[in-house]
Amino acid sequence: MRVAVGLALCMLLACVPTASAQFDPESLYAWPGDPVDSHVHMTWAALTLEVNEWADDHPDIVDLVSAGESELGKTLWVVRLSDWSMDTKPNGSSKEIVYIDGGHHGNEYLGTALAWLSAKWYIDGWVNGNEEAINVLQTTELHILIMLNPDGNDIDTRWNINQVDLNRNYDHYWNTCPTTQPGSSAFSEAETAANAAYINEYVTDADLYVTMHTGVWIILYPWGKWPEQPPDWELFWSIRDTVNAGISDIPLQNANQGLYPNCGTSRDYGYGQMGFPTFTFETDDEQFVPGSVENLNDRLGEEMDVMRYLIDNVWYWRARLVVQSITIDDDTLTLDVANHGEASTANASLEYHSPTGEVLWASSLFGVNATNSTVVSFEVDDDAFEGPGSWNLNYQKRVINAAIWVNETVDGNTTVMMVEEDEGGFLTGYGLFNPLAVILSLVGVSALVRREHDVEDALREGQSNSEH
Repeated sequence: MRVAVGLALCMLLACVPTASAQFDPESLYAWPGDPVDSHVHMTWAALTLEVNEWADDHPDIVDLVSAGESELGKTLWVVRLSDWSMDTKPNGSSKEIVYIDGGHHGNEYLGTALAWLSAKWYIDGWVNGNEEAINVLQTTELHILIMLNPDGNDIDTRWNINQVDLNRNYDHYWNTCPTTQPGSSAFSEAETAANAAYINEYVTDADLYVTMHTGVWIILYPWGKWPEQPPDWELFWSIRDTVNAGISDIPLQNANQGLYPNCGTSRDYGYGQMGFPTFTFETDDEQFVPGSVENLNDRLGEEMDVMRYLIDNVWYWRARLVVQSITIDDDTLTLDVANHGEASTANASLEYHSPTGEVLWASSLFGVNATNSTVVSFEVDDDAFEGPGSWNLNYQKRVINAAIWVNETVDGNTTVMMVEEDEGGFLTGYGLFNPLAVILSLVGVSALVRREHDVEDALREGQSNSEH
């Protein structure tokens, strides 16, 4: 649902100076702001007009909603972007979810501008037939809250109207670091409470959260409170190395070491409480000085290149386990599992479910590191697998305790084998249950056959019978 822009807003806009003549009105990425002191910024009223125009002009990809209101009653707009003609990806799987917010600090206009550009780039790309933008919007939902602190934005101050630093007001070790203006309690402010409520209601399954600021040219990942690396350091380091190798030389560091100790931030709340991979994207502090205003796509082009990389590859920012084979030999089950994602998981288990969904057997927990293959073995009673059923993997998407759990059915094409010794001393290997079944009988076999093409080779040589 969108809130109509009424007469009162039009009257308010009449008091706003017209855009600087230094902007090219034909520019695709002209920032709809005006000079204020040494900055150029967009008022909340101008933003309200623009995002409503986006929604009116592009209802196929723009869904405009309110996350709540500021302390002074200004709507906190969330621009939701996706190809809304499809509830899922073209292949039927769930779309990835990305959350972005800007403008925690009202006078950090480039952070707000980067959030604005993150929406504008994909809208214009969709309209102009850009393949990258189309692919993202067909496979991803982008939720972008461009201006979280409209009251502070409009009076050119870091704080909100209550003189609170919104980025110290979140419920993650609130007020436990040296800081100023954290508020009277966690989520004491309307803006942060609304942001957290939106996150908890609409984007709990997000695999990327970027909060945008201005000050030091750096990208910060958790933690702000501690200098130690976060549990998912492999993921953050992998992203850092790829960005610095070919996209930008912007530093990517732990926030405590890269900036200073900070607590109660949205970044650490998103990671520590929600389990998202989170980044604080700090643009430099050379904000739009009148007389040197650039096209926004040029001014923030490198930053947008980084954002496009993070968004394009969001599928990889979690563990993605794929079972290669399951082999049961008497009282031992051997599992070969690969991780196609770039995040590790420490709490995975293999489960066997009855047709009604009852867990008939579950392994002990095991870990799988990022981008590798792991072989683990468990003691079992093979009687547990006599009836029909299905195999499932249960695991957390990342190592951080707050990460969401997923329970995924093992691909029906995965090789599942049982090997037993018959009364004559022969080894007999056979599949468990269709469609996973591969039935194999071998004489004098010293090694287990684990891949279906091996079974097919054996069949061609007349050594076994296979039932699919």
